[in-house]
Amino acid sequence: MQRRSREIPVGVLLLASQMFQIGITNIPPVTLACLALNVWLFLSPLKPFHWVCLSVESCYEKKDWQRLLLSPFHHVDDWHLYFNMASLLWKGLTLERRLGSFWFAYVISVFSILIGVIYLALEYSLAELLDQPEYKMHCTIGFSGVLFALKVLNNNYNPGGHTNIMGLYIPNKYACWMELLMIHLLTPKTSFAGHLAGIIVGLLYVLGPLKRIMKAGAGIFFFDAHLRRQQYSFYDPGYRGQQGDFFDNQPYQEIPRNYYAYTAGFTEEEQLERALRDSLQDRGVLCLGLTSHEGLLLRGRRW
Repeated sequence: MQRRSREIPVGVLLLASQMFQIGITNIPPVTLACLALNVWLFLSPLKPFHWVCLSVESCYEKKDWQRLLLSPFHHVDDWHLYFNMASLLWKGLTLERRLGSFWFAYVISVFSILIGVIYLALEYSLAELLDQPEYKMHCTIGFSGVLFALKVLNNNYNPGGHTNIMGLYIPNKYACWMELLMIHLLTPKTSFAGHLAGIIVGLLYVLGPLKRIMKAGAGIFFFDAHLRRQQYSFYDPGYRGQQGDFFDNQPYQEIPRNYYAYTAGFTEEEQLERALRDSLQDRGVLCLGLTSHEGLLLRGRRW
């Protein structure tokens, strides 16, 4: 597959600007690696979009299972990439420090594949129940499903907070559902099943069954028995739990002070809004009160 134009896209430049404002050394390693992978695959895609996007027809019926691995890490254009990666940046800063780098990488890997599987199951079920074969041809691409799942985790760790969605302050436990609804009311052609699959996977994790399976897998393949028995405690004023285990709640690591100075204690959505204003002020683009998905919609993208 040919590289894109030698001119670096604006979305990539804006993402790089945001990363340097935070400080590359302040970005946890797995988050940084995931950002780099997505940017690299955008600048040098392995295949054309119609050969990596995920659909029942292409993946299940034609047995092209590699799309489960490729689809989440490819993006249609630089704005699709930018808004998804900006959202990943803020979520990674919080979640990777809470969960630990190994577990966060494990979560990203499992979520990426499982969301694709559930997406295929949803689309296949709709096609069969409604007798509408076109659902099997719906093709999705991008990291949005994983971001919805990570948002469920992040909101679970901050149960008393609120999320700003288009100027409405929604309790965190309902935020994902409201964001899903708002996105698809505004742009019905976005992948509802893909985003819903992300929420389902996030709920399977925070409610227990998926987390238990992942812990069992990690215990079998990656750790000695004595490590599995170790217990750790952590403190986080936004989360009521007081004791975790090695696989999930790592000792809470304080975020560097210069990161606090940059975020000023804002929520993810407020951080992204501020970063967008700072990055785009010279271009005359205003993205007030928008999440990463809503900012993408504002610019007329349907991915």
